[in-house]
Amino acid sequence: MRVMHVHIRVKPGNEEAFINATEKNVRYSIREEGIVRFDLIQSVDDPSLFMLVEVYRHEEAVASHKKSSHYAVWKDTVADMMAEPRKALWYETVFPEPALWETIRA
Repeated sequence: MRVMHVHIRVKPGNEEAFINATEKNVRYSIREEGIVRFDLIQSVDDPSLFMLVEVYRHEEAVASHKKSSHYAVWKDTVADMMAEPRKALWYETVFPEPALWETIRA
């Protein structure tokens, strides 16, 4: 399993529009075969700071997601909302082990 945390800071006043655009992307992304989890979270202390938590089964799922039409629409829609370039950090799961991810997906 590959996990990506995408740190995103939007320009103040764009939070609601960013959430709306990102929710659409998340709803389509979670339906992709290779995606186990796709979460949008917002900072409690700074409402302009968001993070996407994306869990992929394998590298091919990452590539497939980047080629999806809903990702392209999201990327174009939120581009002008960004206060700074988004930053992605990659992780590998330690626990739960991959076989257990399906049981916590719901």
